[in-house]
Amino acid sequence: MPRALVLGGTGLVGRAIALRLARTGWHVDVTGRDAANMPDDLRAVGVEFIQSDSHDASQLATAFGDGADLLVDCVMYTAEDARRLLPFARGATSTVMISSKAVYVDAAGNHSNSDEPPRHDGPIRETQPTLAPLDIDYRSREGYGPNKVAAEQVMLDSGLPVSILRPSKIHGPGAARPREWMFVKRVLDRRPALILAHRGAGVDHTTAAVNIAALVEVVARNPGARILNSADPDAPSGIEIARTIAHALDYEWQEVLLDGDAIGNVGLYPWDARHPIVLDTSASLALGYQPVGDYAATVVDTVEWLVEAARGGPDAAKLPRDDDEFFAELFDYAAEDRFLASR
Repeated sequence: MPRALVLGGTGLVGRAIALRLARTGWHVDVTGRDAANMPDDLRAVGVEFIQSDSHDASQLATAFGDGADLLVDCVMYTAEDARRLLPFARGATSTVMISSKAVYVDAAGNHSNSDEPPRHDGPIRETQPTLAPLDIDYRSREGYGPNKVAAEQVMLDSGLPVSILRPSKIHGPGAARPREWMFVKRVLDRRPALILAHRGAGVDHTTAAVNIAALVEVVARNPGARILNSADPDAPSGIEIARTIAHALDYEWQEVLLDGDAIGNVGLYPWDARHPIVLDTSASLALGYQPVGDYAATVVDTVEWLVEAARGGPDAAKLPRDDDEFFAELFDYAAEDRFLASR
C-alpha cells in the first residue's frame, strides 16, 4: 500500500486530499498541531494523525519517518517553508505544493490582491506572468502572492518531481473562510431579499477541494515537475452561486440586482470581480484528470456542512463569528433593510 503524508491535512484542502487517497488504496497520514482538529470522516477511513508543526524541521522528520510515495504540503507560504521541505521531498516519489492563483498578474501588473483589480484577456494559463518573489509578511495582501511565487521557485529549482497546483476560490467542508456562508446564513435567517452589486455578474473562478484532491491523485501517479491550475469545470457568477445555494436549501428570495457598485456594504459578495477571473485547466485535463463535478454538484457538501454546523453540529465552533472582519460587512442587515425600505 503506497503511503501519502499530507502536511496541514486537517484543513479544507488537506482533508479532501486525505479522504480521496484513503478511499483509493493509500495509507494516509496527516499532520497538524492539534489532534482535536482531526475530522471524524478522516478517522473513519483509517487516516492517521501525526502531531507536527510544519515550521519545525525535527517534527517534520519524525512525521516523514522512512519516507513517503507522496508528500503533499498544504501549508507552504514562503521560500523558507519550501527550503525546510526540500530534504523530505528528496525522499518522496512525488511532491505536491498547494499554491494559489493569487500569483498571476495581468498586463498592467495587477493581481487578485492589488488595489486595482486585474483585467485578464481570457482564461489564465499556467504560462501567464506572475508576481516577483518577495520575502515580506505572507499574511498581508501585498505579501501573500509574492511569497507563494518565492516558494514555488524554490521547489521547481530543486529539480525534483514537484507538482505546483494553483487553485482559485476554494470551497468545501472545513473551510476556515466559507464564502458560501454569505448565502446559507441568509437562508437560515429567512432574509426576504438578496441584494447584489453589478447584477451579480461577477466571476471569480471557484475550486472545489474535492477537485483539487482528484488532481492530486493524478499527479501522484505521474510524478513530474510542473505547474497546474486547479478549478471547477464551470465558472459560476455570483448570482448563479446564490441561486444554486438557494435551490439546494429549497428557498426563494427577492433578487435585487444593482446595476453598479455596492452601496456601502449593501450588495457586496465575495465573487464580485470587476473583470472575470477564470483559470484555464486544459493542462490538468491533458494529464487525465477528471473533475469530481461542477460547482453545483460539489458545493452541496459545503452547504450541508454549514447547515449542520449552524444547528449545533460538531463543527459549530468553526462557523465565522459575528465580529469576523471578513463577514461582518457581508451581513449588514440593518443597512440592507434601510435600502429596501427606501426603494
